[in-house]
Amino acid sequence: MYYQISIINNLPFIIIKGTLLDMTINNPIFIFAVITVIWFIPGIVVRRYNETKQLKKKEKIQADAIQKLYPKSKD
Repeated sequence: MYYQISIINNLPFIIIKGTLLDMTINNPIFIFAVITVIWFIPGIVVRRYNETKQLKKKEKIQADAIQKLYPKSKD
């Protein structure tokens, strides 16, 4: 009895779910946008990580060069 009631209550949800899936999966613009996001987001993340790493490395090299120009006194 409870199983039959749950099927009746879930029927509109199943219909809406099927309709939404058909509208999104069969939409070429939506699929293009999803593939574009999946393709470019990791590249953007990796690029930003590498840029910050290079900036830190450049700052460290610059700090070392300045340290060589102005050595600490032996007082």
